[in-house]
Amino acid sequence: MSFDSELALVVGFVLCVFAIPSIVSAFSDRRAPRVATLVLMAGGGLVVWAIATKPGGYNIEDIPDVFVRVVARFI
Repeated sequence: MSFDSELALVVGFVLCVFAIPSIVSAFSDRRAPRVATLVLMAGGGLVVWAIATKPGGYNIEDIPDVFVRVVARFI
């Protein structure tokens, strides 16, 4: 299995989604969200890399299909 742009897009989105509650939790505990910020930047970087490496990029309508294809590869 290779690390292609579809997998990078899905992993990037998942990392970003998981980082948001961690950032909110850190702010509510009056802590600096250091790790959550790094995870958010890594996820954002993966999303940007995936969009930049796919010829033509991704449309908003394509994202659910990409998630299904990536999950189907692992199931």
